[in-house]
Amino acid sequence: MYTKFAVCNSWLNEHMFLVVLTGLFVGFSWAPGPSDLFSILVIVLFAYMTFVTALGTSLKDFIRVFKKPLIPLWSLLLIHFAAPAIAWLIGIIFYPDDFSIRIGLLILASIPVGVTSIMWTAIVKGNVPLALIVVTIDTFIAPILLPVFLQLIAGKTMQIDFWKMFFQLLMMVSLPSFAGMILHDAVRGKTVEFARSVGGLTAKISLFGVILINAAQVGPSIHWNVTMGKMLFVVLLMAVCGYSLGFLGGRIFRDLENETTKAIIYTVGMRNISFGSVLAVVYFSPAIAVPVTLGMLFQQPLAATIAYFLSRREKAAAKKKSMIITFFRSRGKS
Repeated sequence: MYTKFAVCNSWLNEHMFLVVLTGLFVGFSWAPGPSDLFSILVIVLFAYMTFVTALGTSLKDFIRVFKKPLIPLWSLLLIHFAAPAIAWLIGIIFYPDDFSIRIGLLILASIPVGVTSIMWTAIVKGNVPLALIVVTIDTFIAPILLPVFLQLIAGKTMQIDFWKMFFQLLMMVSLPSFAGMILHDAVRGKTVEFARSVGGLTAKISLFGVILINAAQVGPSIHWNVTMGKMLFVVLLMAVCGYSLGFLGGRIFRDLENETTKAIIYTVGMRNISFGSVLAVVYFSPAIAVPVTLGMLFQQPLAATIAYFLSRREKAAAKKKSMIITFFRSRGKS
């Protein structure tokens, strides 16, 4: 029953770059601007993606990771201290005389973890429970740390609506995650097949919708001209640094499982761009919002590129292992 859907889902796993680019192209071409309906729809789509992803995860695995807080705390340290420090350094190097742009880059690095990091972790067969825990904890600390950063560096006092943000993340992450894991355990893992076929396919369609809507909302605030070239390069550099920081942060533990490294790559590298764009516009000038908004152009495409190379590397490793096994078997027979 699920075979055809599983094949389609597997194909999309290997071609997510096309899904991401198509969503961005359609969204930027349409570009109607912000809408309350879009905001509600994004929450619904995020919730569905998180729920489907959690269907392939046991609540016991989630609790097991939660009992070992070192790695989640290390990930959060990279997200909220190392990443903002790198962003501020990049700002000083490329925009020494433009304080506004530097603040925009700082906001881009300091906003909460992107919820889509959970789905990307699942796509590359990473440690989904770890990604769920990092995003869940970040729900509590991000609204507290971000105003502190901006007060210390920019001298800007701001009051984020903590409860509104917490409720949105609760609906997008926490509730659907626990619902999916509880259902997984209740039916003894029978939901895994659905998550890898129909659920996985529809979740990727939902991701396409989220990318399209976000691009459509931020598109009008981007004015394409020659002066954007430098800023595009700087924002791309920041995105690359974010994912690289996640990779290096995962590899620092020599005995760390490859699945855990994958989760750290995506949770450290991805940010909630939609939230950051709104935050920058509400509390600062449009000039500060531009670099935050441009993060949309690179975050998802780079996520898809990383997934592609991880898949290629694993296939190459599996092929090499198969050849070695075949070689020794043939030698044994002779």
